[in-house]
Amino acid sequence: MAVHRVAVLALDGVTPLDLAIPAQIFNARPETPYEMTVCALDSNVSTTAGFTLVAGGGLEQVRAADTVIVPGFEPLLRPPEAVLGVLAEARDRGRRVTSICTGAFALAAAGVLDGLHATTHWQHVEDLERDFPAVKVDRDVLYVDEGEVLTSAGVCCGIDLCLHIVRRDLGAVVANQIARGLVAAPHRDGGQAQYVPAPVAEAGEASLSETREWALHRLGEPLTLRVLARHAGLSQRTFMRRFTEETGTTPLQWLLGARLGRARELLETTDYSVDRVAQDCGLGTAANLRLHFRRALGTTPTAYRRTFTH
Repeated sequence: MAVHRVAVLALDGVTPLDLAIPAQIFNARPETPYEMTVCALDSNVSTTAGFTLVAGGGLEQVRAADTVIVPGFEPLLRPPEAVLGVLAEARDRGRRVTSICTGAFALAAAGVLDGLHATTHWQHVEDLERDFPAVKVDRDVLYVDEGEVLTSAGVCCGIDLCLHIVRRDLGAVVANQIARGLVAAPHRDGGQAQYVPAPVAEAGEASLSETREWALHRLGEPLTLRVLARHAGLSQRTFMRRFTEETGTTPLQWLLGARLGRARELLETTDYSVDRVAQDCGLGTAANLRLHFRRALGTTPTAYRRTFTH
């Protein structure tokens, strides 16, 4: 595979967790083409955690990169003009430019987000709307994919975005392998809500993760809301409420995403017919699989297989 250079551009006041996400996901692996470098305007970069890190590269490495990622930073001051210039240049040259959390403010200041949909941490969406009226801010999503410009909401949503990029580049199998290594959810659709009202179970309640894991091993079976609620030992109404609180999406939307993910893996790793893939992933018929593939991915199962079969 041709080398794909990833520059993680750390600004002063960088959030260490935001920085660690792309550094971990795009770290060199035998199964990926990524060559990742942490870059900065100056070699020493302050962090929000009170320590200083030493960057391995400078703005020249950012200019040479195929993908530029800006992690979140605080306070939200306008970055130096040299940084804004290199971000605008990357965009003008057709490079992929991405932000995690408040990194969107740097992209917006560079004009990269003008006229595009974008997101940031839910606590700062109003600031982004106020300070950059040319940006179409999406308030309640995990991440936004505008082709070669991508933005994510806060912290852990950066994991979802980076895995989404790997999935775009290399397919579901490689993305899921990396996700399993991180013990992260293999796929959360960008349109899910970023602000989950009750991410931690209330006292006396148990997480529904066991039911979700049970369902993932039975995607080819008819899994209705009633079946899922019965497995969890809850009424359908309580199950629906708790599931949405934990995941930011409904059980049926979550199931559709899981089934499409399974279909992608089968298309990449087997020579099963489209009919069999549809049956095994629980979408029933080839026509139904094609419909959901087109809606979610903008392509067909056959075209997807051609792209990601090695």
